Amino acid sequence: MGKTRWIVILFVLWFIAGCSSSSSTNETEAISIMANLHTAQVSEDSPIIEKVEEKAGVQLDITWVPDDVYDEKMNTAIATESYPRAMFVKNEESFNKMKDSLTEEEYWEIGPYLEEYEYLSNLDSVVLENTAVNGKIFTLYSGRPMSRWGLIYRKDWADHLGIDAPNTTDDLYEMFRAFTEDDPDGNGEDDTIGVAVNSDLVYGGFKFVSSYFETPNNWGEQNGKLQPEFMFPEYTETMDFFKKLRDNELVNQDFPVTSKTDQTNMLTNGTAGAIVGCLCNAVGFQDKLQEANPNAELDVENRISKPGGEPGTWSTAGYGSVVLFPKASNPTEEDLKETLEVFNHLMNPEIYNLLSYGIEGEHYEVVNGQAKRLQGEDVEASFEQNVRPLMGIIIGDDSTVDGLEPYPVNDLYEKQYRQTLDNNEILIHDPTVAFDSETYGEKGEALQQIIDDATNQYMLGEIDGVGFQQEVDKWVDEGGENIIQEYNEAYSATH
Repeated sequence: MGKTRWIVILFVLWFIAGCSSSSSTNETEAISIMANLHTAQVSEDSPIIEKVEEKAGVQLDITWVPDDVYDEKMNTAIATESYPRAMFVKNEESFNKMKDSLTEEEYWEIGPYLEEYEYLSNLDSVVLENTAVNGKIFTLYSGRPMSRWGLIYRKDWADHLGIDAPNTTDDLYEMFRAFTEDDPDGNGEDDTIGVAVNSDLVYGGFKFVSSYFETPNNWGEQNGKLQPEFMFPEYTETMDFFKKLRDNELVNQDFPVTSKTDQTNMLTNGTAGAIVGCLCNAVGFQDKLQEANPNAELDVENRISKPGGEPGTWSTAGYGSVVLFPKASNPTEEDLKETLEVFNHLMNPEIYNLLSYGIEGEHYEVVNGQAKRLQGEDVEASFEQNVRPLMGIIIGDDSTVDGLEPYPVNDLYEKQYRQTLDNNEILIHDPTVAFDSETYGEKGEALQQIIDDATNQYMLGEIDGVGFQQEVDKWVDEGGENIIQEYNEAYSATH
């Protein structure tokens, strides 16, 4: 069986040897894959890859490239036309940057073939459409939860104050007030704040709360026309909520310049009572919190709405990395189908479990039908070297593969896992995610900065509603009008 190669130093030699296949592939030729490496290293003799090759009846030649230089190496492969049979694009941002260059002359449109495969046919049609370019599917994807967001809060503080889990934004505000003013830790000191927020308007807390006010996700439809989220009254309601928190000192006062690390520390050192962010962090936060305070306890809540509203949570596109199939290295339809068959095998539940959890009996055991990680320094070292890197070539996710679920390490893990799944029932989708805007590609980052600055200035009380509207008008005049037009033209063509 072939060995997995980690070749960054030998990358040039890989080019010289050539990654392109001949027009037909014999049964002993390895299928070349280029993928990004999220960890420090990967075993050169991974027993996991050997088992995958054995079970799939294939030979793999995987070139691992460190994540921080992956885009550069990928662009080199494209420029020199030294393609592997399958080429990962490391994340949604990188994929969006190269969408304009995706053509049927260079890459296979794989959408029409997926129904031919037992497992690939289970991929989520919504997520596939989110990867589409001009309505055509060129990629497979590695799935990510469409929403992992929710409230993480001090349950021991809430219990001490007689506060239930919040259901509305009014409840949320009252919790933050009580966590600030009612001595939730019982030490008699005025040393707590309700919630910690960081400067990132997407992942720092603001966008999560905006979902509770039913703000559209980046773009929304109004009178049959797409408009950006900041043109909706719900966006202003969200700004008002944060301004009120700051005016009443229920949040860290410098949140527009607070780092994610400092935000996290405020929760884990006992200063802040809550964070609105990724539910996936709850268990780790609780472990850190309990190092100094063993009695501290966290809880999570994902369904919150404004009074009289419906709970919602903004949705990502549902994918992390994607896989392209160059025609230069898959010159015939037969070659393409052979390469697709390899990825079909990767979605086989047995192989999916290998890539996700490792080898049963060595890295995990099955308890109650779930994969429970084994403990011990040797097990952990083997997992980090042989298993975790391979998660980068997983196709699909738990919702599209009938693999093992992870065994909950505690009740909090079980709850955040279930609430993350429940978020799929209340998603707020971005209607432009599969569309392209030339102006956005050229000016989108600079234009977004206008809105980000105005949003922070409003919440800090430096400008009022009139001032905010002036900045929105500036966004329109400096290119936003073209973005609106381009997205609406694409939207009209598909509706």
